[in-house]
Amino acid sequence: MSLIELDKITFGYPGRDPILRGASMRLGAGERLSLTGPNGAGKSTLLRMFVGLLRPTGGEVRAFGKPRKTQKEFHEVRTRVGLVFQDPDDQLFCPTVAEDIAFGPLNLGKTRDQALEMVDKVLTQLQLMHLRDRVTHKLSGGEKRLVTLACVLAMEPEVLLLDEPTNALDDTNRDRLAEILLSLPQAFLLVSHDAAFRARVAPCALELRDGVLSGLVE
Repeated sequence: MSLIELDKITFGYPGRDPILRGASMRLGAGERLSLTGPNGAGKSTLLRMFVGLLRPTGGEVRAFGKPRKTQKEFHEVRTRVGLVFQDPDDQLFCPTVAEDIAFGPLNLGKTRDQALEMVDKVLTQLQLMHLRDRVTHKLSGGEKRLVTLACVLAMEPEVLLLDEPTNALDDTNRDRLAEILLSLPQAFLLVSHDAAFRARVAPCALELRDGVLSGLVE
């Protein structure tokens, strides 16, 4: 069974030509796929469709075997699918790193002690404990990028959606990120202009061009 799926999705921003013109794909358990395509093709738009941040004008979004249309239905999806935004500042809003990472588990009903335990677990996993009590807005771009991944992993999602996760990372942290992703059990869909990174962590690719997906779609 597919974890997440798009079926003939159409979508256009107001006053512009449609950006998606019948895009279809599915991601199964354990799969790691890259999403490629030219700038402006709609790759980030497509990721947002999966979690209901944007709604299609046509077609169907399915997640965990069910069609998803309403805000309530997508709320459940967001507890099981983690989206790492292209711009970390869109995702980080608490005063400290620990508070940012704890926010998701607290929202899922964890106690404060349980949330802080998850903070330490994820920061240890990502070798970021030295950032635990840092002020978020004073982090470097690369540090913010890694902390956003920590925020998502703390919610223990079943699927990861990664939008340009190597932005602002130096070679050392890019290698660390690759090793982290390869060690994770979650299925993930990766959008990245970094061809070497894609080849390392998710060599199977779909191409989004002229509003449709091609490649591995069956």
